[in-house]
Amino acid sequence: MINFTDIEWMSFDCYGTLVDWETGISSAVSSILEIHGLRKTSAEILELFSDVEPVVQSSGAFKEYRVALREVMRMIGDRLSLPLTEAESNCLSDSLPHWPVFPDAREALHNLKQRYKLAIISNVDDDLFAGSARALGVEFDAVITSQQARAYKPNLHSFELAETVMGVDKGRWLHIGESLYHDIEPANRLGIRSIWVSRADRGGGTRPTDAQPDLIVPDLAALAEIMVPA
Repeated sequence: MINFTDIEWMSFDCYGTLVDWETGISSAVSSILEIHGLRKTSAEILELFSDVEPVVQSSGAFKEYRVALREVMRMIGDRLSLPLTEAESNCLSDSLPHWPVFPDAREALHNLKQRYKLAIISNVDDDLFAGSARALGVEFDAVITSQQARAYKPNLHSFELAETVMGVDKGRWLHIGESLYHDIEPANRLGIRSIWVSRADRGGGTRPTDAQPDLIVPDLAALAEIMVPA
């Protein structure tokens, strides 16, 4: 059980948790596939993405996310036997700052900000996150990106950097994420309490895992209601 009175910091994954990355990914990829006369369902696109992205992120030296997304799109093109132009290969990174924010995210974050310090721990570049930050409309007390950590979740370095930046004891830290693979699993490994945001019909953009959160909520509105009672 989580004793919420002990919590000082709440850290959030961004893409998938606050921002609807599945819609963003599937829309961007679908628009390119249609140029080539190919149609795939959102589920098929997300399955391709979830299979390819970890391969790109874990292969060789660290690549900034803009570069990684370009390689992801090129690999998707290769798997579908599509020759992509440079502009088409950049569709994911170019669209990312405009991916839609979940309708419950802004109000929930503003309510939580009344009581807790808020942080972002995200697999993204600083400049790409800036567009999402404006859409979210809340000032985070700390932002830790993969560009800063030079590593991608579920690598533990992003969380270790966050611990240093936040200056928080693990007992007063709660991490919230939609991805069991990227967020809940590393939180388990580091002994950080975690909440899994298990939205209905979501989760196709990440690999499955047997990670166990301390609490499951259906959305951010439910999380705010629990942690900031009237």
